Amino acid sequence: MPNPIAFPLLFLLVAAALFVSSSSQPAASQPRGFYINCGSDKEVQIGSIKWIQDEGFIAVGNVSAIDKPNLLPVLATLRYFPDATARKYCYELPVVKGTRYLVRTTYFYGGFDGGTEPPVFDQIVDGTRWSAVNTTDNFRRGMSTYFEMVAEAQGKTMSVCLARRPDTASSPFISSLEVVDLEDSMYNTTDFGKYVMSTVARNRFGSKGEIVSYPDDQYNRYWAPFTDGNPAVESHSPISPDDFWNRPPDKALKAGVTASRGKKLTVQWPPSELPAASYYVALYFQDTRTASPYSWRVFDVAVNGQEFFRGLNASAAGVMVYSSMMQLSGKTEIVLTPNETSPVGPLINAGEIYQIVPLGGRTATRDVVAMEDLARSLKNPPPDWAGDPCLPRKSSWTGVECSEGPPARVLSLDLKNHGLLGSLPDSIGNLTAMKTIYLSGNKLSGSIPDLSSMRTLTALRLDGNQFSGTIKPSMGKLNNLKELYLNNNNLSGQIPDSLKNKAGLDLRTKGNRFE
Repeated sequence: MPNPIAFPLLFLLVAAALFVSSSSQPAASQPRGFYINCGSDKEVQIGSIKWIQDEGFIAVGNVSAIDKPNLLPVLATLRYFPDATARKYCYELPVVKGTRYLVRTTYFYGGFDGGTEPPVFDQIVDGTRWSAVNTTDNFRRGMSTYFEMVAEAQGKTMSVCLARRPDTASSPFISSLEVVDLEDSMYNTTDFGKYVMSTVARNRFGSKGEIVSYPDDQYNRYWAPFTDGNPAVESHSPISPDDFWNRPPDKALKAGVTASRGKKLTVQWPPSELPAASYYVALYFQDTRTASPYSWRVFDVAVNGQEFFRGLNASAAGVMVYSSMMQLSGKTEIVLTPNETSPVGPLINAGEIYQIVPLGGRTATRDVVAMEDLARSLKNPPPDWAGDPCLPRKSSWTGVECSEGPPARVLSLDLKNHGLLGSLPDSIGNLTAMKTIYLSGNKLSGSIPDLSSMRTLTALRLDGNQFSGTIKPSMGKLNNLKELYLNNNNLSGQIPDSLKNKAGLDLRTKGNRFE
């Protein structure tokens, strides 16, 4: 499976018209999760869902309104990121570790920066580079673009980040962000400890009109209409979503495409070609006739000539079949071949397809916690100090270098002459793989923490700051330490003998108040 960093464009952009219809059906509460209207200065209600401001989820970027008439509120504002020195710009959301989430990002350029063509950039979830964001074609058609993925929370927070590419010409931007809780049963044949699923298509066949979403789909998934040259039929029997692992809404199976008795049904779906990869494919079937002793449709299902399911009985209650790691490429063809005894032709009602994307790796939890503590202890950390400190490799935090892993470990911190204010937390000592720390020429204050557990540390440069207090004798336990620059601070007390007498140590202490 190719690394998503090497092949960042996960192909299919799902286009949504500027006026996405929502059902007028009332709902007691909206789906669990976050619905963030990026760049907005107030909450807005759209249909059954309340969209909140992005304040508190991100600390960087500017906001802009889109000067276009009749836009949905979630497309009328955006947040953009003009700082070209930052490696990534991250939203961070509180989540429950081990819970599965649907993540959706929506983009509408609207010429907010005075340009005529949207920038191209990458999007990242935690440490995984998810896809490129190229909305040019949809913007020219007056449409927004959204991307979806299904991922499992690896910790207590989930980061959704944008990152510049070499060809990013202007400021990355985002219009809205959704992170929706899913049930444990949904898509549970995928190993989310190793993969995420990036949405390719989710369609209801034989249907026209609006996109079906919440409240018809309690998880606010978008089920887009799909028609082709095959005859369409309407269903007369309701389904119970709870009978299906993935819980499709009743409306998604209200219609279908079919063929005459004894004839094969061929459906080209999804309409765009697929790159060679592994896919999760779920197909939904329901006999559209009123339930009776004679209401059976039996047929075989094949995808690109591969047997998918033999002897499927599409009853009035409905049935789902799936493949969790199917190898596909190019055009995709679904062929339903009827059983000789079936009184009616085959049919298909709905389908979902996702590309299986390997996780980009993970950073050791103790390093993540320590780096997050450090970020909070600094009053003005670099603007990209959010999300995973190490991953993806080309989008690590400014000044941070890491090992290959797994798991990735923080090896070096270089933020000299960066104008930093604040202090060093005690937890920085938990970065036990650290080799070099260069923080010279800042305005850091407070005491120097106990770093005796950082046994691999070879260089510690804290000169030209405002550190106070004493040098802890435990510093002498760092057997690999070759450089210790503490000059030009406000340190006092005595220099421990373990440092003064340490062979091979370049120790600099001038400009302090030592006895």
